[in-house]
Amino acid sequence: MNSAAETVGNWLVVGLGNPGPEYERTRHNVGFMVIDKLAERWNIPVKRTECRSLIGQKRSAGGRVELAKPQTYMNLSGEAVSCLLTNETRAIGSMLIVVDDLALPFGTLRMRRKGSDGGHNGLKSISSCLRTEDFPRMRIGIAPDHPVSNARKFVLENFPRAAEKELREIISLAAEAAECAIEDGIDRAMSRFNK
Repeated sequence: MNSAAETVGNWLVVGLGNPGPEYERTRHNVGFMVIDKLAERWNIPVKRTECRSLIGQKRSAGGRVELAKPQTYMNLSGEAVSCLLTNETRAIGSMLIVVDDLALPFGTLRMRRKGSDGGHNGLKSISSCLRTEDFPRMRIGIAPDHPVSNARKFVLENFPRAAEKELREIISLAAEAAECAIEDGIDRAMSRFNK
């Protein structure tokens, strides 16, 4: 887990979610949705298996960008992420974790260089396995306008059909924010997209 990868432009973007068609459109899977959007934009498959994750890769003159979708289920995301980081060409400082956030209003983006898990089990698992909270992350708000009585049930429900258009816009914006972080750095992405 060295910092050499960052200097040559190598990036690892990890979207968190739960595998399987029954979870595909759930609120907890916005991380996967962003990875799928980036894969679509870059015209690359995310199919190679490594460290219990699906991986896709794009090469450029400046280095390599990898997309990852851990298949461990959300609560064990850290096991896949820590395994991926054992490859010396990847660095924790040039890894971006993309997750849902029930504490943020629907559609809000928040990018940070580090921070607490905020009660998110996927981030909690990563922090535990890496033994640090110092890794970049982008949170995508999924909170409704009204209080939620059962958070676990809520995050595992599909987005309502009425929200589909807005959801597509949010996922596209999050993909743009990830691209900005990769091309211009986390600080620039924070200043542009943390609104």
